Amino acid sequence: MKHYDVFGIGNALVDILVPTEEAFLTKLGWTKGVMTLVDAEAQGKVLTALDSHKKELRSGGSAANTMIALANSGGTGTYTGKVTEDTYGEFYKQDMEKAGILFEVKPSNDGHTGTCVVLTTPDAERTMLTHLGISTTLTKHDLDLEKLKASSYSYVEGYLWDGPSTKEACVLTMEESKKAGVKVAFTYSDPFCVNRSREDFIRLTKEYCDLVFCNAEEAKALAGTSSKEDALKFVSSLCNHVMMTDGSNGAFAVEKGEIKHVSGFSVEKLLDTTGAGDCFAAGVLYGLTHGFTAERSAKWGNYVASRIVQEIGPRLSVRLMGRQEEILGK
Repeated sequence: MKHYDVFGIGNALVDILVPTEEAFLTKLGWTKGVMTLVDAEAQGKVLTALDSHKKELRSGGSAANTMIALANSGGTGTYTGKVTEDTYGEFYKQDMEKAGILFEVKPSNDGHTGTCVVLTTPDAERTMLTHLGISTTLTKHDLDLEKLKASSYSYVEGYLWDGPSTKEACVLTMEESKKAGVKVAFTYSDPFCVNRSREDFIRLTKEYCDLVFCNAEEAKALAGTSSKEDALKFVSSLCNHVMMTDGSNGAFAVEKGEIKHVSGFSVEKLLDTTGAGDCFAAGVLYGLTHGFTAERSAKWGNYVASRIVQEIGPRLSVRLMGRQEEILGK
């Protein structure tokens, strides 16, 4: 069987990117600049109202964005997420594989593929309306354990820790990874995920994780402190390898208790910070699966993140494969 750098698991959502005007948001009654979870009926009404607008589709979801950016860097991966046999589900598979990530999860014949309508106003503010759809029904039976065992890392997103079946899929991924000698990487995803499941996240980190991704706010939520430094020390006491992003301040790479600050890259024009953490994780995972030190991996992660914040949307328009030495030096 082919070897993969990363076995990713997370929500499978089709991003529907739509440039629009503030008046349209006002008319629909949505709050500008925030992400709102909506049901199928509300999402259907939004899409109907957008019928005449120009749209771009992208395969998405947080962990999926990481996997796609990993492939952009030159890494290999396979992704597990749930879609249905509808038009969006067919698009999702095709788009993931076009981006270089294998996607072979059997689609459901019921329900709707999850979608995230991303409304971008002229000031570059993004308003997101997310219908998780069938993605929340992912189960442990959707996992291809042979592909997991043929990977260097598994990568699990914290957003999955919301439903019983997706929790089971997370735990099985981590358990089977440990049995097979596959390293477990876990991203906390969002402070609200940490706040909802703090004790579970602490337990998962201690029992299973070889590598944790978080930002400063997520680390503070887990540690129950307002101190960034104390939060990083707390997470590092649970897991040997921690990568914590800190916005424009770059990132911190922790290896067996040794904390190193890794500076970021300058950004000419900041357009959209959405996806920065996903791309940082992609850069780190590429580095660690290609012989980079933790510090150099974090540096590459910072660079990939610095490129995505200069784009609208979570997909890089530049190809980074083979450019590591050019950008980072030997």
